[in-house]
Parts: sequence; C-alpha cells; structure tokens
Amino acid sequence: MTTNTTVKIPGFDSVAVGDTLGPTDYPIQRIHLVMYCGASGDFNFIHWHERTAKAVGLPNVIAHGMFTMAEAGRTLTDFAGDPARVIEYGVRFSKPVVVPDDDAGTVVTVTGVITEKRDDKSVVIELTARSDGQHVLGKARGVVSLA
Repeated sequence: MTTNTTVKIPGFDSVAVGDTLGPTDYPIQRIHLVMYCGASGDFNFIHWHERTAKAVGLPNVIAHGMFTMAEAGRTLTDFAGDPARVIEYGVRFSKPVVVPDDDAGTVVTVTGVITEKRDDKSVVIELTARSDGQHVLGKARGVVSLA
C-alpha cells in the first residue's frame, strides 16, 4: 500500500544562521557495504573482507568513502525535502569508518548548522560526521536552495 505524504520544504524566511540539523544516526552494517559494492562496482576487498583489510594495515573492514559521503548527504536531502534542492555538496575524507562486526556494525552521526543565508535564497550548511568518536569527514559543506 502506498501512502501519499506531502514533504514540507523549509521556507527561506523560516531558517536562521545558527539553526541546527540533527544529530542523525546512520547505522552501517557490512551488508550495506556489500550492497554498495554492487551498486558502485567497487569490490575492493577492504570494504567487505576482514582478513584482507587487516593484512593491509587497517583495523578492520572500512566503509567506502563515497558511501560515507552519501550517508552524510542524506542530512541535506532530508532537510531540503527534494534532492534537487541540494545545489552544492563536498567533503574531504579525514578518517575511515571502521565496521568491526558483521552484525552490530557501526554508526555515523551527522549534525549540521546553517552558517550562511544567501541573497539567492539558498543556505550554506556545514556538516559534522563522527563515527567511533572520530571526525570522519572534513570540510563537509552543502548549499541548499530554499527558493
């Protein structure tokens, strides 16, 4: 059964510099990484095979950087109500997201803060993404049109 829902896109006048988004937790299990391997075509063993990850000096299996970026980007698309309203998004990968267990996985926690309102009715949102107490994305920033 399909339910029709109306997504409320925030109005430009209803947000202010300093408003926060989240925190939002994004659980990550190894099965998510395997599914991402299939979707992206990146089957590097470090993303799903524990022995290989450890053999190359990693603490365990790590999430794809682009997968981590996408999960953090969901904070922007959820806020925007329409992914097409995200007109700019970029990050730097600062630490890998380690997924130490097949079942328990890990969590990436994302928060955002509106740091600028622009004349074109867009807002700049700075994101912070943390996993296991460490910042995993640096300079994470998006621009969302609220026009």
